[in-house]
Amino acid sequence: MTIPFTDCFFDLDGTLTDSAPGILNGVQLALAHFGLHPPRESLNFFIGPPLLESFARYFPEEPDKARTALRIYREYYRERGMFENSVYPGMAGLLADLKAAGSRVHLATAKPEPFARIIVEHFGLLPYFSVLAGAELDGPRHDKTDVLRYALGLAELPPEARPLMIGDRHHDVEGAHAVGLPCAGVLYGYGSREELTAAGAEHLCDSVDGLRRLLLPA
Repeated sequence: MTIPFTDCFFDLDGTLTDSAPGILNGVQLALAHFGLHPPRESLNFFIGPPLLESFARYFPEEPDKARTALRIYREYYRERGMFENSVYPGMAGLLADLKAAGSRVHLATAKPEPFARIIVEHFGLLPYFSVLAGAELDGPRHDKTDVLRYALGLAELPPEARPLMIGDRHHDVEGAHAVGLPCAGVLYGYGSREELTAAGAEHLCDSVDGLRRLLLPA
Protein backbone atom coordinates (compact mmCIF):
# COMPACT_ATOMS: atom_id res chain seq x y z
CA MET A 1 0.00 0.00 0.00
CA THR A 2 1.27 3.47 -0.89
CA ILE A 3 0.74 5.83 2.01
CA PRO A 4 -0.31 9.37 1.08
CA PHE A 5 1.76 10.97 3.87
CA THR A 6 5.21 9.79 4.91
CA ASP A 7 5.29 11.91 8.08
CA CYS A 8 2.29 12.74 10.27
CA PHE A 9 2.70 15.52 12.85
CA PHE A 10 -0.04 15.20 15.49
CA ASP A 11 -1.29 17.80 17.90
CA LEU A 12 -2.07 16.39 21.38
CA ASP A 13 -5.03 18.10 23.09
CA GLY A 14 -8.22 17.62 21.10
CA THR A 15 -6.48 15.46 18.50
CA LEU A 16 -4.95 12.47 20.27
CA THR A 17 -6.60 12.90 23.66
CA ASP A 18 -9.72 14.44 25.16
CA SER A 19 -7.90 16.57 27.69
CA ALA A 20 -10.60 19.14 28.45
CA PRO A 21 -11.49 17.92 31.97
CA GLY A 22 -8.00 18.39 33.43
CA ILE A 23 -7.26 21.62 31.58
CA LEU A 24 -10.53 23.30 32.51
CA ASN A 25 -10.32 22.13 36.14
CA GLY A 26 -6.90 23.77 36.38
CA VAL A 27 -8.04 26.97 34.68
CA GLN A 28 -11.04 27.29 36.99
CA LEU A 29 -8.81 26.81 40.03
CA ALA A 30 -6.35 29.45 38.82
CA LEU A 31 -9.05 32.01 38.05
CA ALA A 32 -10.85 31.32 41.35
CA HIS A 33 -7.65 32.41 43.12
CA PHE A 34 -8.48 35.91 41.86
CA GLY A 35 -12.18 35.66 42.64
CA LEU A 36 -13.14 34.94 39.03
CA HIS A 37 -15.74 32.26 38.32
CA PRO A 38 -16.63 32.35 34.61
CA PRO A 39 -18.92 29.63 33.25
CA ARG A 40 -16.96 26.49 32.46
CA GLU A 41 -18.34 26.38 28.92
CA SER A 42 -16.78 29.80 28.23
CA LEU A 43 -13.24 28.52 28.87
CA ASN A 44 -12.71 26.24 25.87
CA PHE A 45 -10.47 28.84 24.26
CA PHE A 46 -7.82 27.78 26.80
CA ILE A 47 -7.47 24.42 25.05
CA GLY A 48 -4.77 24.61 22.40
CA PRO A 49 -3.12 28.05 22.47
CA PRO A 50 -0.26 28.97 24.85
CA LEU A 51 -1.85 29.27 28.28
CA LEU A 52 -0.11 32.48 29.31
CA GLU A 53 -1.71 34.23 26.34
CA SER A 54 -5.11 32.87 27.35
CA PHE A 55 -4.78 33.96 30.99
CA ALA A 56 -3.69 37.39 29.75
CA ARG A 57 -7.19 37.85 28.31
CA TYR A 58 -8.41 38.08 31.91
CA PHE A 59 -5.52 40.28 33.05
CA PRO A 60 -4.59 42.38 29.99
CA GLU A 61 -2.92 45.11 32.05
CA GLU A 62 -1.60 42.87 34.84
CA PRO A 63 0.99 40.41 33.47
CA ASP A 64 2.06 39.37 36.97
CA LYS A 65 -1.44 38.06 37.65
CA ALA A 66 -1.42 36.13 34.39
CA ARG A 67 1.89 34.52 35.36
CA THR A 68 0.57 33.69 38.83
CA ALA A 69 -2.51 32.08 37.29
CA LEU A 70 -0.27 30.02 35.03
CA ARG A 71 1.81 28.89 38.01
CA ILE A 72 -1.32 27.80 39.93
CA TYR A 73 -2.60 26.01 36.87
CA ARG A 74 0.68 24.15 36.33
CA GLU A 75 0.82 23.02 39.95
CA TYR A 76 -2.62 21.49 39.62
CA TYR A 77 -1.95 20.09 36.16
CA ARG A 78 1.32 18.46 37.20
CA GLU A 79 -0.28 16.73 40.18
CA ARG A 80 -3.72 15.81 38.82
CA GLY A 81 -4.90 17.56 35.70
CA MET A 82 -2.78 15.81 33.10
CA PHE A 83 -4.32 12.49 34.11
CA GLU A 84 -7.92 13.80 33.90
CA ASN A 85 -7.68 12.88 30.26
CA SER A 86 -8.43 10.02 27.85
CA VAL A 87 -7.22 8.82 24.45
CA TYR A 88 -9.86 9.10 21.75
CA PRO A 89 -11.25 5.65 20.88
CA GLY A 90 -9.44 4.15 17.90
CA MET A 91 -6.49 6.53 18.08
CA ALA A 92 -3.92 4.08 19.48
CA GLY A 93 -4.80 1.60 16.75
CA LEU A 94 -4.43 4.29 14.09
CA LEU A 95 -0.96 5.26 15.34
CA ALA A 96 0.09 1.62 15.39
CA ASP A 97 -1.20 1.02 11.87
CA LEU A 98 0.47 4.17 10.53
CA LYS A 99 3.80 3.04 11.91
CA ALA A 100 3.30 -0.47 10.54
CA ALA A 101 2.50 0.98 7.11
CA GLY A 102 5.77 2.92 7.06
CA SER A 103 4.53 6.39 7.97
CA ARG A 104 6.57 8.17 10.62
CA VAL A 105 4.47 9.58 13.46
CA HIS A 106 5.53 12.75 15.30
CA LEU A 107 4.06 14.78 18.15
CA ALA A 108 3.95 18.57 17.78
CA THR A 109 2.10 20.23 20.65
CA ALA A 110 2.05 23.67 22.27
CA LYS A 111 1.75 21.86 25.61
CA PRO A 112 5.02 22.00 27.58
CA GLU A 113 7.16 19.11 26.41
CA PRO A 114 7.73 17.57 29.87
CA PHE A 115 3.95 17.29 30.40
CA ALA A 116 3.39 15.97 26.87
CA ARG A 117 5.96 13.24 27.36
CA ILE A 118 4.41 12.12 30.65
CA ILE A 119 0.94 12.01 29.08
CA VAL A 120 1.83 9.98 25.99
CA GLU A 121 3.91 7.62 28.12
CA HIS A 122 1.09 7.27 30.66
CA PHE A 123 -1.33 6.24 27.91
CA GLY A 124 1.13 3.89 26.21
CA LEU A 125 1.53 6.02 23.07
CA LEU A 126 5.20 6.94 23.36
CA PRO A 127 6.55 3.98 21.31
CA TYR A 128 4.67 5.18 18.23
CA PHE A 129 6.47 8.53 17.96
CA SER A 130 9.68 9.16 16.06
CA VAL A 131 9.82 12.78 17.29
CA LEU A 132 8.23 14.31 20.36
CA ALA A 133 8.22 18.11 20.22
CA GLY A 134 6.50 20.46 22.64
CA ALA A 135 6.73 23.94 24.03
CA GLU A 136 9.32 24.99 26.58
CA LEU A 137 8.12 25.61 30.12
CA ASP A 138 9.98 28.92 30.30
CA GLY A 139 11.59 29.64 26.98
CA PRO A 140 11.04 31.17 23.56
CA ARG A 141 9.54 28.03 21.99
CA HIS A 142 5.87 28.31 22.92
CA ASP A 143 3.53 28.63 19.92
CA LYS A 144 2.64 26.06 17.26
CA THR A 145 4.85 27.61 14.58
CA ASP A 146 7.90 27.48 16.84
CA VAL A 147 7.08 23.92 17.92
CA LEU A 148 6.62 22.72 14.34
CA ARG A 149 9.85 24.34 13.21
CA TYR A 150 11.60 22.53 16.08
CA ALA A 151 9.86 19.25 15.23
CA LEU A 152 10.87 19.50 11.57
CA GLY A 153 14.47 20.04 12.61
CA LEU A 154 14.37 16.89 14.73
CA ALA A 155 12.60 14.86 12.04
CA GLU A 156 15.12 15.74 9.30
CA LEU A 157 12.69 15.05 6.48
CA PRO A 158 14.19 13.97 3.15
CA PRO A 159 13.28 15.99 0.03
CA GLU A 160 10.80 13.35 -1.11
CA ALA A 161 8.84 13.38 2.18
CA ARG A 162 5.10 14.05 2.11
CA PRO A 163 4.35 15.54 5.54
CA LEU A 164 1.02 16.53 7.10
CA MET A 165 0.04 18.34 10.29
CA ILE A 166 -3.05 17.05 12.10
CA GLY A 167 -4.81 19.26 14.66
CA ASP A 168 -8.12 20.60 15.90
CA ARG A 169 -7.64 24.39 16.18
CA HIS A 170 -6.80 27.24 13.87
CA HIS A 171 -3.39 27.56 15.56
CA ASP A 172 -2.51 24.12 14.16
CA VAL A 173 -3.47 25.15 10.63
CA GLU A 174 -1.73 28.50 10.81
CA GLY A 175 1.41 26.99 12.35
CA ALA A 176 1.51 24.30 9.68
CA HIS A 177 1.18 26.81 6.86
CA ALA A 178 3.86 29.03 8.41
CA VAL A 179 6.38 26.20 8.04
CA GLY A 180 5.12 25.01 4.66
CA LEU A 181 2.99 22.03 5.73
CA PRO A 182 -0.58 21.19 4.75
CA CYS A 183 -2.95 20.53 7.63
CA ALA A 184 -5.84 18.18 8.33
CA GLY A 185 -8.35 19.60 10.79
CA VAL A 186 -10.20 17.15 13.02
CA LEU A 187 -13.76 18.05 13.99
CA TYR A 188 -14.03 15.71 16.99
CA GLY A 189 -11.74 18.02 19.00
CA TYR A 190 -12.29 21.56 20.29
CA GLY A 191 -12.33 23.61 17.10
CA SER A 192 -15.33 24.09 14.84
CA ARG A 193 -15.70 23.44 11.14
CA GLU A 194 -15.96 27.20 10.61
CA GLU A 195 -12.73 27.87 12.52
CA LEU A 196 -10.73 25.25 10.65
CA THR A 197 -12.18 26.18 7.25
CA ALA A 198 -11.45 29.86 7.80
CA ALA A 199 -7.87 29.00 8.73
CA GLY A 200 -7.48 27.14 5.43
CA ALA A 201 -7.23 23.49 6.48
CA GLU A 202 -6.65 21.35 3.40
CA HIS A 203 -8.60 18.41 4.83
CA LEU A 204 -11.41 18.05 7.38
CA CYS A 205 -12.06 14.80 9.27
CA ASP A 206 -15.19 14.44 11.38
CA SER A 207 -14.01 11.40 13.34
CA VAL A 208 -11.02 9.20 14.08
CA ASP A 209 -12.35 6.82 11.43
CA GLY A 210 -12.45 9.71 8.98
CA LEU A 211 -8.86 10.55 9.81
CA ARG A 212 -7.91 6.91 9.25
CA ARG A 213 -9.49 7.01 5.78
CA LEU A 214 -7.38 10.06 4.94
CA LEU A 215 -4.09 8.67 6.28
CA LEU A 216 -4.54 5.00 5.40
CA PRO A 217 -6.85 4.77 2.39
CA ALA A 218 -7.94 1.27 1.44
